[in-house]
Amino acid sequence: MLDDPGTTADLAQLASAIRAWGAELGFQQVAITDTDLAAPAERLRDWLARGYHGDMAWMGSHGPRRWEPAQLVPSTQRVICARMDYLPPESNLIATLRNRDKAYISRYALGRDYHKTVRKRLTELARRIAAWTAEHPELNEPAQRPFVDSAPVLEKPLAAKAGLGWMGKHTLIINSEAGSWFFLGEIYTSLPLPVDEPAQPDRCGSCSACLSICPTDAFPAPYQLDARRCISYLTIEHPGAIPESLRPLMGNRVFGCDDCQAICPWNRYATASAEGDFRPRHGLADADLVDLFRWTEDQFEARTAGSPIRRIGYQRWRRNLAVGLGNGSARGEAIRALTDALEGAPPLVAEHITWALARLQSPDRDQRRPFPRIKSPRHD
Repeated sequence: MLDDPGTTADLAQLASAIRAWGAELGFQQVAITDTDLAAPAERLRDWLARGYHGDMAWMGSHGPRRWEPAQLVPSTQRVICARMDYLPPESNLIATLRNRDKAYISRYALGRDYHKTVRKRLTELARRIAAWTAEHPELNEPAQRPFVDSAPVLEKPLAAKAGLGWMGKHTLIINSEAGSWFFLGEIYTSLPLPVDEPAQPDRCGSCSACLSICPTDAFPAPYQLDARRCISYLTIEHPGAIPESLRPLMGNRVFGCDDCQAICPWNRYATASAEGDFRPRHGLADADLVDLFRWTEDQFEARTAGSPIRRIGYQRWRRNLAVGLGNGSARGEAIRALTDALEGAPPLVAEHITWALARLQSPDRDQRRPFPRIKSPRHD
């Protein structure tokens, strides 16, 4: 029945409606792609073989379910990919990176947890698709499932296949009209919708700004990330002690790192997000390291409620802040705060406090790579 011209027209009409509904739900772009992920699967296997995933054992789990969508959601034929911009207008990213006594938190984590916001919108989009098909008996009821960075889904390769952008040398998706400050989400569906032609060829060219700006040299080659050296991995995914050789290079980055995005020329075209959920809360866009370090566990729990920061827990939060304080310039205040916290601190935190105190008293301690004086995004 799906070869029937009428059915084909219905599917094309539905695809058009999906894009319109996506815009209504706050997505800046929605596109549809097939499920062929053979080439990305081979790149993933090579990446895992090199050990670049570090402690993220889950990246090697699930096997073919990660690169064969129909094994994750049976009968999947298409993937609906969506993009939602997140950079808040008051991000102050360059100024915060240059102020050694401020805490730099990745811009995606300043507001509410994106998983909840994006998943809620995708769930509504899937509901509208199901309601539409219910009114067209020539189409079967679709098997559908939305995803937001929460399952074995190769979301960046899928986004590139769908035409949402290209995978840059820093391994993030870049859109020529929107930069890279956006979240991705997907709906796996059994509907054989018409596929969009990818419209975003790789336009990185000879630029290597993202590779050279990385404070910890986490890119062994273009389009390759060694997560074990990545500050985002170290401050969020890594459960143990941060390698001592990398601590001085982290500067004031205490939850994630955006340097490779901040330096990217394509982000001159990024626009500030109007999404209320992504606006900074609790002053986190411009907070002092000492103030955050002095949060009690109860304050941490209260002020990170509904935030992606909550997932690392209080002790890793203090671990990261101790490193930031050790790299800061407010020696007297930092030494007092660290000393007060040392007694009774769990071993993981105590190790980093001890390191920070020694560093603050070292005459040769500034090994950080200063952020260059580049043109800030026009909305910063």
